[in-house]
Amino acid sequence: MQPSVFYPIVPDLSWLDRMVPLGVRTVQLRIKDQPLDAVAVAIAQALEITRRSSCQLIVNDYWQQAIDAGADYIHLGQEDLASADLKAIRAAGARLGISTHHERELEVALAAGADYVALGPVYPTRLKVMRWEPQGLDRVRQWKKTIGATPLVAIGGMTPERAPAVLAAGADSIAVITDVISDPQPEARIGIWLRDIG
Repeated sequence: MQPSVFYPIVPDLSWLDRMVPLGVRTVQLRIKDQPLDAVAVAIAQALEITRRSSCQLIVNDYWQQAIDAGADYIHLGQEDLASADLKAIRAAGARLGISTHHERELEVALAAGADYVALGPVYPTRLKVMRWEPQGLDRVRQWKKTIGATPLVAIGGMTPERAPAVLAAGADSIAVITDVISDPQPEARIGIWLRDIG
């Protein structure tokens, strides 16, 4: 149950209502700066939306609320990973994706038993100022060689035009944020992703 090749990341429920009916098979809900009770409600509603269409929901950061809602996939950055209860996550039967940006973080992710590893930013990204330089395709190849059968998710500056080279370098999934949510016609852009990348 790894992420599908096209793996969009969205900030709220309204995007799920727009994306899931189009045939998206994996989506991450990345809520920021909301009260915990609102987050819990949003996760529960997101699970209802995605389960109706056999879409895999991955919950970002809020591992306890994800467990409470019955989510079966959680994504953690390195800071959240350091404070998360991995035993509780595993006891709940949830799978775990972990962000990485350099070798030490990759070691931490693998030691934690990541079900997939995310690497980024592969290309320059417009979403936020990053502390890390773009990783490039050589780093994608290096990561895949290191992690072997563990799925590799590439993120950062992704477009349908760049995706084939990233997949050829070893990525199993392409995580997409800005290319979709900033497009003036996001449904049409999702259609291109699904048609060309899957």
